[in-house]
Amino acid sequence: MTALGQAARRRIRPPEPAPRPGGPGHPGLRQLRQRRLRHRHLGRRRPGHPRPGLHPLGLRRLRLRGKIAVLLAAGCALVAVAIGLLVHQQRLEQVADGSRAQALAQLVRVRQVYELTGRVDDVDTEAALDSLSVPEPLRRAAAEGRRTTYLDLSSDHPAVWAARPIGDHVLSVRKPLDEEAREMAEFDRQLMISGAGVVALAALGGALLAGRLSRELRTAAATARRISQGELDARIGGPGPAGGRDEVAELGAAVDTMAATLQGRLEAEQRFTADVAHELRTPLTGLHTAAELLPPGRPSELVRDRVRALCTLTEDLLEVARLDAEVERPQLDVRPLGPLVAGIVRRAGEDVGLTGAEADTPVRTDARRLERVLANLIGNARRHGGGRVEVTVSGCAVTVRDHGDGFPERLLREGPRRFLTGAAERGQGTGLGLTIAFGQAQVIGARVRLRNAPGKGAEAEVLLPAADAPPGPDGH
Repeated sequence: MTALGQAARRRIRPPEPAPRPGGPGHPGLRQLRQRRLRHRHLGRRRPGHPRPGLHPLGLRRLRLRGKIAVLLAAGCALVAVAIGLLVHQQRLEQVADGSRAQALAQLVRVRQVYELTGRVDDVDTEAALDSLSVPEPLRRAAAEGRRTTYLDLSSDHPAVWAARPIGDHVLSVRKPLDEEAREMAEFDRQLMISGAGVVALAALGGALLAGRLSRELRTAAATARRISQGELDARIGGPGPAGGRDEVAELGAAVDTMAATLQGRLEAEQRFTADVAHELRTPLTGLHTAAELLPPGRPSELVRDRVRALCTLTEDLLEVARLDAEVERPQLDVRPLGPLVAGIVRRAGEDVGLTGAEADTPVRTDARRLERVLANLIGNARRHGGGRVEVTVSGCAVTVRDHGDGFPERLLREGPRRFLTGAAERGQGTGLGLTIAFGQAQVIGARVRLRNAPGKGAEAEVLLPAADAPPGPDGH
């Protein structure tokens, strides 16, 4: 059957008689109940299990660019299908109306010839008198004295019929619609090609638009990550004003405002720390000198001890301020790691064990700053840990381990924070030791990793750059 016949077929079928209860086609009551229960069971949906075909799993796996392109293409495809169906139906009605009119015109001409000559002119038309191939509905209408037409679109060769009564006979005319069917098929093919082109253009436009949106969002995400890593001067929109008024531009402006506010607050905090340390340094120097002049005794020793603690705290605050300002510049040199660590451990005290002192792996580092890092880690392990402190040299790594309760989970998760020791079980402190160790390690291009040792204890590992390692983007 052709596309024309499938789209415009009109048949009236008599309703089939319902089977009698208890007859061969009538299901029993038990079968009906079983069927209803089965349908209800299939129609139910368990919680947490979406219906098959409705869960957009493939769409959820796509990125934002793909989702926008797919949704825009799907919307355009639906619109194209709807418009195509409307245009197809309108064109089909035009062809049908024109064919009916031509068939009626031929019927009138054939009737006139028949009335004049008494015979049917079937040279140019398929006209006949009392033809057996006339459709039954058309024959009945003509027998009732009506002139009417009939579209036969169900066969492989569609045609339009026209008939009218002449005396006791039925005069009929048949007009083939093969050419119209081919034109209609070509018209439908052009519609499908046009619709596919529109959908492809819509998908391409959606991909381009979504690509721009995706790039802007990725830029915003990358800038937010840079800000979270400490690069507080990172901005999405740059130094100039925002170039757009859409939602993405508003998001970028909001992130830039947040970063500027956060940068201002952190810089104010850093300036306050540096100012306090500088202001305390001079009176503490005088206090330290005065404490040395006190007469010998237990009270004098307590005063000197507290003064030394205040002086150490002030120096630590000044060092943190310099690290925050990023004004520290290392003096890098290639040194064998084993002997270098051996000297640092020897100066740290006799209660520190060393393993791997014979390792002569060359590393590029600043010896003074490395000693500051290891001294702080050893001091932290001695103060907060338990038992003997162990230092191990392996390759380009130096590990400091104690045998205490280990680092608290918050410290491992968030990293060291100034004036925060992490847990009461690790004792009291200012929390500046690990902060300085991390800061000085960053200056010399090293990394510090904290973890809990298997069994019991805490480990701090310092990873140093090898001698042949290329310098980082900042020259370290």
